[in-house]
Amino acid sequence: MVDLIRLFAGEIAEVHSIVTNDFWRHDVEDNAYALMRSERGAVVLLHSTATQWRHRFSLEITLSKGAIILSGILSGSKSYGAETMVVVWASDKDFGDPREQTTRYNNDPSWANEISEFADTIIRNRPVTNGSSLDALHSMQLVYRIYCADKEWRDRWGLSDQIPPMRS
Repeated sequence: MVDLIRLFAGEIAEVHSIVTNDFWRHDVEDNAYALMRSERGAVVLLHSTATQWRHRFSLEITLSKGAIILSGILSGSKSYGAETMVVVWASDKDFGDPREQTTRYNNDPSWANEISEFADTIIRNRPVTNGSSLDALHSMQLVYRIYCADKEWRDRWGLSDQIPPMRS
């Protein structure tokens, strides 16, 4: 989810969070809530949970004249439900009931596409353009910033809110 947030909102400039493990009481979070603002001004709200009894994946991107809502994941367990994309077109004349189109996906070629792109990168000696190790580092640094933005969580686990600067 953090990768998708960075993809659509851009790099995150500001993070506020609440991170807890009050339910399972293990040494990892069972709920993380983060309110963030990107460098471009996009506001992002993230809730990641291990206490919701039903697996869920939902990403809502709200724009000035509509929205895109992604739900479900085509996983082997099928526990995240049907994978769908809802496109919403808002107008001044929809009276709160905008036009929507739902597309359901029954086939996920993303893994095969990623492997093919990776192999092509190696065979043709091209630079990595998607999902580089630097991109992964930036996503993990954002996760760490979410942990550190909750003072209680940061202090409890002895985290330092000083993250080394990102280099490209």
